[in-house]
Amino acid sequence: MIIHMEKSHTENQLHRLKEKIESHDCKPHVIFGETLVTISVIGEVSKISLREIESLDGVAFVTRVSKPFKLCSIETQRDDHKVRVGDLEIGGNSFVTMAGPCSIESEEQTLRIAHAVKKAGAKILRGGAFKPRSSPYSFQGLGEEGLKIMKLAQEETGLLTVSEAMDLHGLELCYKYVDIIQIGARNMQNFSLLKELGKIDKPIVLKRGMSATIEEWLMSAEYILSGGNDKVILCERGIRAFDNQYARNVLDLNVIPILKKLTYLPLIVDPSHGTGYRHMVSPLSRASIAAGAQGIIVEVHDRPEEALSDGPQALLPEEFSGLMKDLRKISEALDIRFISDDVEKKKVA
Repeated sequence: MIIHMEKSHTENQLHRLKEKIESHDCKPHVIFGETLVTISVIGEVSKISLREIESLDGVAFVTRVSKPFKLCSIETQRDDHKVRVGDLEIGGNSFVTMAGPCSIESEEQTLRIAHAVKKAGAKILRGGAFKPRSSPYSFQGLGEEGLKIMKLAQEETGLLTVSEAMDLHGLELCYKYVDIIQIGARNMQNFSLLKELGKIDKPIVLKRGMSATIEEWLMSAEYILSGGNDKVILCERGIRAFDNQYARNVLDLNVIPILKKLTYLPLIVDPSHGTGYRHMVSPLSRASIAAGAQGIIVEVHDRPEEALSDGPQALLPEEFSGLMKDLRKISEALDIRFISDDVEKKKVA
């Protein structure tokens, strides 16, 4: 159930409405938009009379929501929702780029790549300190040391940072060192971890599971929102392929227009994991912005042959620079605000 308040409602009217909802053993979740205030009612709403709620002072109208995801439904948030990270807003009619190595390997490597992606216009540095690998013998990441290197790169370049947390211990460390916490495909349905994410005040990049349906993905986002954290950014990273001779995964670009009909949450695309091959990353990045994605997260490495993980899918710095120029042209043609350091410097000048 979604309750839409009148613009002229008072705090007392809102308070009485919340008390009425709670008297039915349901939970009111108030969403303050720029122009609208709505309340998502969570729980066994079938026992609440729609007419009873509509008769209360301050209530404009009430709608029943048939979808299992209530809080991330587009019906609950009609204003453009943006996730703020520092001085940056992700979402709306804008496009942002996150870029960097798959794994933080060393201070020298990270700083080299951080300067390269910043020069090309990226606003956020990505890098893995904890690496969920299929084999226990593969490189597992540098852990807290890697996060300290990310923090150093941020201080030296001014880039915001995003890194993946795999468990509660990793979450505590990521919260300490980085600006955005990524939840990978393997942890999309780690419900105990999702509940903890709902308790923190940092943005979350929630990747789609490799075999997850759209509804399962949105229900995972619902876990985070129901805990009180609405700073969720969805990330399409490819679903499991049956012809992996030519592609690691199938990048599901269909999901971009589908989600725009279902949710207000910002959506970014990961064409690196979505394809697994360098030559496919730029074409599908261009397709992502054209289809309506609000950002990409791509892997960049200046020595991919030496990379400790996922070297074949990492763009070279010069390839990334060329991609950023292409994305800027597409954004201009589609009247999308392309967020990058060099563009903002031109505006200031």
